[in-house]
Amino acid sequence: MTADRAAHPDDQPDDQLDVQPDVQPDVQPDDQPDDRPGPIPMTAHSPEDVLAVVPVVLGFEPSESMVMLTFGADPPFHARVDLPTRFCDVTDMARMLAEPAREHGAPHAFLVVYSARGPFADRALRATARVLADVGVEVMAGLRADGRRWYAVPSRSDVSYLGVPYDLSAHRFAAQAVFEGRVLHSSRQELAASIAPDTGRVGRVVAALAALTGEPAPALEEGLWARELVVRHVAQSTCLDDHEVARLLRGMLDVRVRDAAWSPLHRARAREHVEVWSDVVRRAPDPLVPAPAALLGFAAWQAGHGALAWCAVDRCLEVDPDYSLANLVAELLTRAVPPQTWEGDFDWTMGMSQDVSQDASQDVSEGMSPPGEG
Repeated sequence: MTADRAAHPDDQPDDQLDVQPDVQPDVQPDDQPDDRPGPIPMTAHSPEDVLAVVPVVLGFEPSESMVMLTFGADPPFHARVDLPTRFCDVTDMARMLAEPAREHGAPHAFLVVYSARGPFADRALRATARVLADVGVEVMAGLRADGRRWYAVPSRSDVSYLGVPYDLSAHRFAAQAVFEGRVLHSSRQELAASIAPDTGRVGRVVAALAALTGEPAPALEEGLWARELVVRHVAQSTCLDDHEVARLLRGMLDVRVRDAAWSPLHRARAREHVEVWSDVVRRAPDPLVPAPAALLGFAAWQAGHGALAWCAVDRCLEVDPDYSLANLVAELLTRAVPPQTWEGDFDWTMGMSQDVSQDASQDVSEGMSPPGEG
């Protein structure tokens, strides 16, 4: 089972769902105020509003899933886990939700189970509510949704046992998400496909890799180039060319170069880093996927896109199950660690010669030719 968690920055009142999907940091990387407009909070007053909020906070429309929205935690967070096929596995699923809720001191939660397996899903929701109650989390209400109708769980006299039809296609929250530039996928599979390999573009990068000659530059020199490359493309919202991707992927086989490419990441520009690393992951041949996929996972966590972060972790670990950065991201997501705990600004050159660092920095600033290009 996988768990998708989207961190949430604001305390939420117990009588309404006030959802702001993305973490909004206070400063830009250059310590100047961030004057970009942040997402408008979404306040849910009805079951239909709750069902419309869930795809926004997750980034996709869930199916065969248990979703938990928490209230009163510091900070509140939302989580999704796969609904198991066997009831004997429901307790383990519920514990995946209960543990972070307990760790973060969430006093209240709202559960939504997405499934066409009515009786099974209802039992699973009730069992999950009991596990949450055991760790001190009160489930305020529960819903089951099958894509056409929603049902109250447990049943209520004011809600038909036949369910209530709903259609979210024109809901104001969906329109707001589009206005804010958020892509809402129809399923988790579609989200995962958004970072799947693009065969034609992978082929061009493979050709560019073959064209690289000689050994990579020393780690400091290559790291400074990698950092400058990432900073430039993030600032300009542009894509790397094939030769840049090839050199970056080869360089990041050295974790010091990978850390250099990681080091410019700040929450204020996390979305732009997600765009850069998503593009690189789609163009990377499988043996070179782990480093950019792990960096994508970390950037997605910083941007509040927990589901995308899990997809990136999955891509990395499929190639290298022991890749430490991806396993770190998985731990952060599993524990629902808030993105605000990351301060950035780490020194990737620590332990390297300062004299060499200064010389390499001057070479990069003067436009030194990359290896294999003269």
